[in-house]
Amino acid sequence: MWVTSLPPVRKWNFELFFYTHQLYVVFVLGLALHVGDFIFSMAAGGIFLFVLDRFLRFCQSRRTVDIILAKTLPCGTVELVLSKPGNLRYNALSFVFLQIRELSWLQWHPFSVSSSPLDGKYHLSILIKVLGEWTGRLRGSIMDISELAEQPASPSQHRPKITASVEGPYGHEGPYHLMYENLILVAGGIGISPFLAILSDILHRVHEERPCLPRNILIVWAVKRSNEFPLLSTMDLESVCPYFYDKLNLEISIYVTRESNPPLEEGDIHNVTVTSVCPMSKGCGMSGLVGTGDSIWSGLYVISSTVGFVILLVILYRFYINPYSISTWWYKGLLFCGCMLASVVIFGGLVVGLWHLWEKKISAREEYDENRLKPGTVQHHEDTANLFQKNHTSITTIQYGSRPDFKEIFGSISEHWGYADVGVIICGPPTLECSVAREIRSRNLKRESHHPIFHFHSHSFDL
Repeated sequence: MWVTSLPPVRKWNFELFFYTHQLYVVFVLGLALHVGDFIFSMAAGGIFLFVLDRFLRFCQSRRTVDIILAKTLPCGTVELVLSKPGNLRYNALSFVFLQIRELSWLQWHPFSVSSSPLDGKYHLSILIKVLGEWTGRLRGSIMDISELAEQPASPSQHRPKITASVEGPYGHEGPYHLMYENLILVAGGIGISPFLAILSDILHRVHEERPCLPRNILIVWAVKRSNEFPLLSTMDLESVCPYFYDKLNLEISIYVTRESNPPLEEGDIHNVTVTSVCPMSKGCGMSGLVGTGDSIWSGLYVISSTVGFVILLVILYRFYINPYSISTWWYKGLLFCGCMLASVVIFGGLVVGLWHLWEKKISAREEYDENRLKPGTVQHHEDTANLFQKNHTSITTIQYGSRPDFKEIFGSISEHWGYADVGVIICGPPTLECSVAREIRSRNLKRESHHPIFHFHSHSFDL
């Protein structure tokens, strides 16, 4: 298990890593059989919490989630818009685990949320970079559905579909991106995804006059090629917050590392398009059983499972172990594991069932409003280059053939933004993260009284 979790092995064959780690069930049972109930009870607390989490995630993942919209971008990225209940709570720093059953029944992959909770009450968006076999097959399925949607329907023709299940959202309970008046967001490639959610969240708060501290925002985005620019076009700044430039100082600096000149200057005109399709529309939203859901129901679930575990142990010792003088240590360890599992399934399952019924009742009362996207088949083709220029040209600077010079960037920030503390959030590969952390450490150690303090935050790139 340890060998397959090493990064080279995990990237070479994810299935080997994933399936090997399912042997944790054999490991736990072997531990109980080997050490008996007394020693096993020393580790039972952590194992019990793990069983609680796994059972709750299992219950949530049984539900199929409506994919409101699936969009393929020319840079090899897929955008999925998923349906969610109105009472599901998350923030712009959250992430979800996604399963596509047509691709694999066992593989769950984590993706950062690219939409703000304020974007819409009934939907959530994620961006998926096509890098491996699973993501490549997902993009291929969406393209196939898009092509078939343009053809006349035939009763005998099998039309592919995408069946999604979601676990989460997980992540930070506190939105620390709202703690700083000055904010620097450093992204590498698809690492821009969570920052789109952060930017949208701030713009919504500014527009709706909600509590929001950031007023100066600099986005530093390093990409390999210019065909990744359409990622910024997944959000229309003006539609979120009209005349935002009067209320917010926003700058976007893009560094294209593997192109020395703009493609248009070389005579290479890209007529790229965005293809969108809605693969399914059953109106079923994500479950709020885990993630940043209801804390009251979560507490009841933990308490009932714990009390049930104690009750089952008392019954077991009173009516079986003591009367029959059971002393075999490995057998008692196995019974201990059985009580642990049964308490979660029986007592915790009862609470989960009531929680699910309550959630359905609340969802039934909610009415669809203007924030909800209407499910339906959509064919959408846009010139993403023009859309990018329309939304971002006035606030964007692009440098080709260079990498971000953080010494210069942080130095200019100190001069223009004053001495107020600066929050720096990084989402990118380890080399980019290390260079940012090194420069921040150097500046904070050498800072003078009139210089700002840079606060470093790392948002997981690989999750």
